[in-house]
Parts: sequence; structure tokens; C-alpha cells
Amino acid sequence: SFVNVEGSSIDRESDGVIYTNSGPEIGVASTKNYIAQLLTLYLFALYLGRLRSTISDHEYKHHLECIQRLPMLIEDVLTKEAEVKSLVEAYFKSKSFIFIGRGLNYPTALEGALKLKEISYIHATGYPAGELKHGPIALIDEELPVVCLAPNTTTYEKMVSNIQEVKARGGRLIIIATEGDDVLADFADHIIYLPEVNNELTPLISVIPLQLLSYHIALALDCDVDQPRNLAKSVTVE
Repeated sequence: SFVNVEGSSIDRESDGVIYTNSGPEIGVASTKNYIAQLLTLYLFALYLGRLRSTISDHEYKHHLECIQRLPMLIEDVLTKEAEVKSLVEAYFKSKSFIFIGRGLNYPTALEGALKLKEISYIHATGYPAGELKHGPIALIDEELPVVCLAPNTTTYEKMVSNIQEVKARGGRLIIIATEGDDVLADFADHIIYLPEVNNELTPLISVIPLQLLSYHIALALDCDVDQPRNLAKSVTVE
């Protein structure tokens, strides 16, 4: 099990445990431990890859070098909080959101939607961007904010196509993109640029502006961000 709290019920029941060691979460809606769990899972995958010789020593070293840059990159992303906060006035009265992503960033879309629901009480759903045409596209109109995760990864070109589909139907586009991208600004109502990072690590930095957006929308709606209604820490309930 991958756990944050030593001595928790999952810790006690597990044959093997990896601790994320991200420190106590004050709020019910876990944020830093989400990132810590992604990182420990990534490190575990690298370890298994090296053990099974499915990645070379050179590849292994490269991945570790990229990981070592993460604190600096996360600090860079956090400096964009004012940009994220500036979006609140335009979107905090929205009744619903859609979050879309592809590949490794589809779960990021799910996390962004979950955080908005948990602490802002706004209906939000994460979808795999490739499934837009199978139903969700019918929901898109000029009132619906669509948050698009479009960092520079192997699925970038297909994400551009999905963004064009949303734009053609009048959706309000909030795009998370990579610095230096000169294509997506033409489609976005608002765009947040993130530093370049290798494909596998994009979820760790792409989720941060989504968590910040949920936080500031919740504050604008006068919601309790630490103790959202109807929620409890999973370690305190069955």
C-alpha cells in the first residue's frame, strides 16, 4: 500500500507499505498527498523497470534527473496563483464544469473535477478527451466552462483537435498548456502556461493550477475549504 499516515488501518493491514511522507493534510480534500502518491508510484515503477531490465541505466538516470527538478518546477507553477485567481470572477457562478485530458492527464482531469465538487459544491465531471463525441459534446454551449489539459506530450495533437471541437460549439475554454505553445492561445478564453517537463511527470504539475482554481472558487463562494460539507477523512470512517 502507498500511504501517508504511519500506523493507519491500511498500514497495519498491508504486507508491504511505501510511505509518501507528505506530512499531515489539514483539509479533507487531499492535495499535496495526491502529488506525493503520484511521485511514489512513479518511483516504484522506475524501480521495477530497472529490476526487470525494461529500462536502461541511462534512461533510469534521466528519469531521476527530471524528478530532481520537480521542486523548482512546482515553485514556478505556484508563482502563477495570481493568474489562476484572476479567473474566478468569470467562472465562480458557473453551474457546471467539464475537465478533459488524454493519456496520463485524463486522471488529472478527474482530479480537477473532484476537487471542484468537493470544496466548491459545483457539479464537475472529468472526461477522456477522446470520448467527447460519445455524449459529453452535447453539453457544450456558451455557458459551460471546459478545462482542457493540453501540455506538450505525445497526445498533444489530438488534444488540439478536441479543443477545436469545443471552440466550434461555443464552449468557454480554460487551457493548461506548456510554455512556448503559440497555438492554443488562439482558442482559449483563458490560458495558464506551465514549465516544460517530460511526458511522465506532466500530471504532477498540471494538477496544481486545477487545485488552486477549486480553492479560489470555493473562497469566492464562501465555502469551508478545510471541512467541506458531508465529507470526512477516509481514515476516520468505514
